[in-house]
Amino acid sequence: MRMMPRAAVPAKPAKAPPLTVVDISGPEASIQLGQSLARRTTTRYEGLLKPILDRIGAILLLLFTAPLVLAAAAAIRLTMGKPIILQQPRVGKSGVVFTMYKFRTMKPDRRVGDVPDFGEERRITHKHRNDPRLTPVGKFLRKWSLDELPQFWNVVRGDMSLVGPRPEMPKIVAGYEPWQHARHLVKPGITGLWQISERGDRMMHDCTETDLVYLDEISLTTDLKIMILTPLAALGLRRGY
Repeated sequence: MRMMPRAAVPAKPAKAPPLTVVDISGPEASIQLGQSLARRTTTRYEGLLKPILDRIGAILLLLFTAPLVLAAAAAIRLTMGKPIILQQPRVGKSGVVFTMYKFRTMKPDRRVGDVPDFGEERRITHKHRNDPRLTPVGKFLRKWSLDELPQFWNVVRGDMSLVGPRPEMPKIVAGYEPWQHARHLVKPGITGLWQISERGDRMMHDCTETDLVYLDEISLTTDLKIMILTPLAALGLRRGY
């Protein structure tokens, strides 16, 4: 009886090297994470309680701010037309790029077409208080941080947290020093330690040290303190623009 040839056994794949680059397909991008994304121990609060509180809190805040959201959307539609919501790629946890939602504050969209040169300040902050496309409605929304309200939906989706480092644009993250990527070990937040301490005084990408302090102090108590102080920062002397 003729014997059938024995199927070849595939060789055992070699152990993959440590991952330093996250390849994202579609509208997302490849972000160099660097050696700073070493394994970090996740606390029980981060892994279990924080995600639950984030989603419940975001849903409640969406309901609570619904009148403001509707009023802002109507004002943008009447003064700037469509679209009402601006969608921007931002770098999230582990370097994964996601779509962040904001109310439009400029007409036309300052991300499209020629952009006036405001020098180094605009290159770093992506915005300038004297940009001619910033409308009166947009100035009001930015002044009181109302342009960030759509990001509660990002929290419901799981892209963001209520509290965490603010998400940056991929082209800014591409220029990070390796140690700065440590801020991507956690989900980005709508508010954070930077908002209540450095906001308006220093460039966001120059405040990575503040983000790293938050990483070392993440707890329910820390998050509650930041959320309580955030409205005071928005209503006080430290205001966005």
